[in-house]
Amino acid sequence: MAHLSDPPAPEYFLESFPRDDFPRYLWTERPSTLPADVWTTETTHRDGQQGGLPLTAEQSLEIYDILCRFTGASGAIRQAEFFVYRASDRSALQSALERHRSGAPIEPTTWIRATARDAELIRALGVRETGMLSSISDYHTFHKFKPGGRVQAAQTYLDAVKLALDAGIRPRLHLEDATRAPMDFMRAFIEAVLETAAPYGEALRPKFRVCDTMGLGLPYDDVALPRSVPRIFRALRALGLQPRDLEFHPHNDTGLVVANCLAAVREGCGAINGTCLGKGERTGNAPLEQVILHLIGMGYFARPRPDFTVLNDLAALYARIGEPLPAKYPLFGRDAHRTRAGIHADGLNKFWWMYAPFNVPALLGRPLEVSLTKDSGLAGLVFLIKQHLGVDVAKDDPGLLEVHAWVTREFDGGRQTSIEWEELQPIVMRHLDHIRAAPAHRGTP
Repeated sequence: MAHLSDPPAPEYFLESFPRDDFPRYLWTERPSTLPADVWTTETTHRDGQQGGLPLTAEQSLEIYDILCRFTGASGAIRQAEFFVYRASDRSALQSALERHRSGAPIEPTTWIRATARDAELIRALGVRETGMLSSISDYHTFHKFKPGGRVQAAQTYLDAVKLALDAGIRPRLHLEDATRAPMDFMRAFIEAVLETAAPYGEALRPKFRVCDTMGLGLPYDDVALPRSVPRIFRALRALGLQPRDLEFHPHNDTGLVVANCLAAVREGCGAINGTCLGKGERTGNAPLEQVILHLIGMGYFARPRPDFTVLNDLAALYARIGEPLPAKYPLFGRDAHRTRAGIHADGLNKFWWMYAPFNVPALLGRPLEVSLTKDSGLAGLVFLIKQHLGVDVAKDDPGLLEVHAWVTREFDGGRQTSIEWEELQPIVMRHLDHIRAAPAHRGTP
C-alpha cells in the first residue's frame, strides 16, 4: 500500500470513452494499410430474404427508406443489392431506383448468378452495377458444374462478365467461399477479369467481393491461407487492387464476423457488406450497425454521422413481420441494456456510467433498463422509480420497503420470471403515494 495514492481526480480515459460519442480507437501506431475511405453496402433485400425474411415489395421498400434515413449524408451505407427473379423483387428495385434518382443516398444494385442468361435479365433494369456469383473454391467449382472444375467455372463467369460490360453495367464479382479457396486460382481469375474489362475503361472497372461464406475466416495474419482474412486481402492488394475495388462479405457461423470485418478493413478493404441488425443466411450476415460503430471509433464518418436511433424503427418492423431480434441482440435487442443484478442497479444509481458502455439513451435512443429478480435488491427498485417517475427515493423509505417486501414475497413464493415496470407501477403508486404527482421520466438515469 506504500506506493498507492489517490489521483487528484478519477481517470475515466475520456479520449477512449468520450461522454458524447461511441468509444474511440487510440492507435499506438495507426496501421499503414488502413484505407483513407471506408463504407458499407447492404444485402437485406438479397441475403436477408434468402435467409428467411418474408418481405413483400412494400416491406422491402420500407427497409430501404429506413436505411436511407439511418445513413443520411454520412456515406456509411452506399449501396443495397436486390434480387431480380420475382416480380415483387423487381418492383421493390424499381421503386428504390426512382428514390435514388430523386436523391436517396443508397444506390440500388442487383445480384445475379454469373451466367449469360442472368446477365441478359438485368440488361434493361437501369442499374449501374451488379453482383455476380462467382464460386471460387474447389468445393464449388468441382461440384456445382458438370463436368466441373476451375477452368469451366472461370469461363462461365467470364462470359457473363463480358455481357454485363457490353450492357454498360459494372460487374462486382462475388468470390464465394473464398476462405476455402486456393489463392492461385483466385489470383488467376481476378487477373482474367481485369484483362477482360480493361478495354471498357475506368467507369466499368470491376469490383471483387471476398465472401467468407461459411464463416470460417480468421482475423489473424499468423495463420495460413485460405483462412486468414488479412492474408487474403494482402494478396489481392498485391495484384494492384485498391480499397475501392475490394469488398468483404462474411457470415457469422463461428462467431467471428465483426472481428473479421475489422481485420479486412485494417488490411486495405474499402467496403464491408452485410445487413443492419444482422439478418441473413443461417447465423446471419455482418451486422452493419456494429461494424459502423467500430469504424466510427477508428475515425471514419466523423461528420455527419449515421443516425443510430433510426434503427429502432427497423427493429420494430422486424417484430411486426414475425422476425424479432433476439432479446439479447447487441445494441438493439430488448434486453441489450437491461440489468437484473442488484449490484449493477446500485452502480447505475450512484454513477450510471459505471454500467453503460457509452451514452446509450442519446446515441441509440434506448433507455438503460432494470428488471427485478430475486437478486435485484432495493437498488433495482430505486433505479426503476427514478427512471420512470423522475424521483429519488431513499433506501430506508417505509413505502419503498413495503414494495420491496412485495417483490420478495413474489420470488420466495416460487416466481421465476422477472418483474417489469408495467407490473410494478401500481404497487409503487399504492405504497409511495407521496410521489404520485412527480413528473414521468425516461432515458438517462
